[in-house]
Amino acid sequence: MPVAIGGRYSIMGYRSLPVTSKRAGEAAGKDTSMQRDAAASIESPRSWEAAFVTLGILAISFGSPLLAVVGLRDMQAAMHTDRSVLALANALVWIGTGVGGVPMGWLADRIGIHKTVAMGTVSMAAGLALSSLGSVWALYIGHGLLIGFLGNGAIYAPLMVYVSRWFDRRRGTAIALISSGQYIAGMIWPSLLEIGIKRFGWQPVMLGYGAAVLLILPLLTLVRTAPEPLALGPGHAGPRAGDRVLGLNPNVAMVLICTASFCCCVPMAIPASHLVAFCGDVGIVPSHGAAMLSVMLACAFLSRQFWGAFADRFGGLRTVMTGSAFQAMTIGAFLLTRDEVGLFAIASAFGLGFSGIIPSYSVTIRDLYPSKEASWRIPTVLMTAMSGMAFGSWFAGRLFDTFLSYRPAFASGVASNLINLALIGFLVSRTVRRRQLTVVAT
Repeated sequence: MPVAIGGRYSIMGYRSLPVTSKRAGEAAGKDTSMQRDAAASIESPRSWEAAFVTLGILAISFGSPLLAVVGLRDMQAAMHTDRSVLALANALVWIGTGVGGVPMGWLADRIGIHKTVAMGTVSMAAGLALSSLGSVWALYIGHGLLIGFLGNGAIYAPLMVYVSRWFDRRRGTAIALISSGQYIAGMIWPSLLEIGIKRFGWQPVMLGYGAAVLLILPLLTLVRTAPEPLALGPGHAGPRAGDRVLGLNPNVAMVLICTASFCCCVPMAIPASHLVAFCGDVGIVPSHGAAMLSVMLACAFLSRQFWGAFADRFGGLRTVMTGSAFQAMTIGAFLLTRDEVGLFAIASAFGLGFSGIIPSYSVTIRDLYPSKEASWRIPTVLMTAMSGMAFGSWFAGRLFDTFLSYRPAFASGVASNLINLALIGFLVSRTVRRRQLTVVAT
């Protein structure tokens, strides 16, 4: 029989509870206890307050990598270097964010979320200041170490874990909301940064945004301590440590999920990092290219709440598979046109499709693994996802330098996306098979 846990069915579907006639009274008592536990919830108005404060913090922090995206052509002209060299700086942000999230998630559990995020904020401001000096190595150290590893690494993954602990029933919706901070940044900052770069140059704008990042510090006064995950009983803690995951060893399943997250983020990074430059190469004015990036990320923001509700209803893995299929179709569509109207339409569709994928990996981890393991499993999945973003950003630039066209980059994105679909499809098929076995057993 299906059992409601945290407002949705347990691990992608069904868990059988065999009851003998001799134990009917005991089972009835357990059913009553489970009904009381299901009626309770750790969610409260403070849960949504924590989510919206986190959303504001991420909307500021994720503006930092956009400077090297919007200013890519200006920076290339000023520094007299290849585009792949500058694309590597953006890639280092994603690598640093992903790799840094693992130790920073551990650190946040030891010293608290406030100190960890404050450290990340100061590091990010310092990284932007260093990057504005204008040398390639200053750009690499500033972006990779200070903005990525010590900056967003100390902000993004720890805050994802933090907010996930405020929710049990609408966790997918909440994680989708806070992950939209990246897209709010994408809606607000590209056009403003493009205007600033055109008027003042990329270096003063980068230095000025470093000062603006410090606005995160006063927001931290609104961050409260998350409730204990086991406060309402074991039903809210997720699976037990050591349980098999979809019939697999837990770490084998983890490797498959991480590999899939890498492969889906390679194509995701191509429009996110190169859309403005791509538009310039095909004759679209830079302001329209920046607007196209904003439209893409605005569509991602609007659709992300749909994907969050979808994850609450159908689970994280199925949401990843659906979003990834949509992404594969739209990344391939970039190969079909260079018309401005057509590219606006494709960018909008791409934003609608890809936006629910990364948050759904976090939901998947909370679905499949114990709550106490979230502080390292979620950052680990995000690390591989960010590594995929980094590789996709750099590799697209490398392919452009080789072929002087983005067509090979978009084609490589389609291939990587298909590998992701194969891996996620395998995991989803195991959920279907286990559900069928459960139905037969009952």
